[in-house]
Amino acid sequence: MRDAAVGFQCPTCVTEGRKETRSGRTPYGGLRPTRHGLVSQVLIAINVAVWLLIVATGGARSRWVERLALTPRVCTAGHSPGQYYPRVTTSAQCALTPDGHWGGVAGGDYYQLLTSMFTHVQLLHIGFNMLALWILGPQLELVLGRVRYLGLYLLSGLVGSAAVYWFSAPASPTLGASGAIFGLMAALLVLAYKVRADVNQLLMWIGLNVALTFFGRASISWQGHLGGFVGGLVLAGILAYAPRQGRTAWQAAGFAAVSLLVVLAVAARTAVLT
Repeated sequence: MRDAAVGFQCPTCVTEGRKETRSGRTPYGGLRPTRHGLVSQVLIAINVAVWLLIVATGGARSRWVERLALTPRVCTAGHSPGQYYPRVTTSAQCALTPDGHWGGVAGGDYYQLLTSMFTHVQLLHIGFNMLALWILGPQLELVLGRVRYLGLYLLSGLVGSAAVYWFSAPASPTLGASGAIFGLMAALLVLAYKVRADVNQLLMWIGLNVALTFFGRASISWQGHLGGFVGGLVLAGILAYAPRQGRTAWQAAGFAAVSLLVVLAVAARTAVLT
């Protein structure tokens, strides 16, 4: 492993990804990218665009934060989303009102599971996440190919969102790309291990991030970080260790299975909250 500004670079992984093959494919079956880091650049651009929208419309008080962040359950009042009913001060009371209905993911805003991954408010938050994506993303994109890399990023983030939905306070909003970033960390660890690269420094860096997650600021979402990391481990394992014969089919089936588990987890949590 080679030290980088944020995280580590894996020269062995990159070298493996640049090997020429007759089919023009990466070592894990993806089409070899013709433009280095394009998907990562697009992901960064989307995150920055959403952040600029939020900053331009009020920052932390922007209505876009309420709409895009992942909130498991919100008490809504008729045509005034996000507002409690008169004389109702808790979500438990709201559930008992005859005209009440839930907002948030439990109320049908399932898109928040995805949009929260692209939503930031604080400059340092988006800065650190995008710097990590800039360093980790192109390496994995080169080794995996664009489609597999994008699937890894999005599905790792969704696993993180499902963990947030299950284990965070129902009325607590969560946002940020950190779950997907932790998925990329886990994936780089799996691929480095696969090619027998030295992973000691990478393990130390991951350990530091885990320590910051659990012993840092209370506002850090350990649920999203842990969920994204576990998702990244599983998905990278599917990509790296799928049998060469019928590899694409095995990988697609593995990703589909993880997606189904996310759907089932979300459905089960929704049933509990409503």
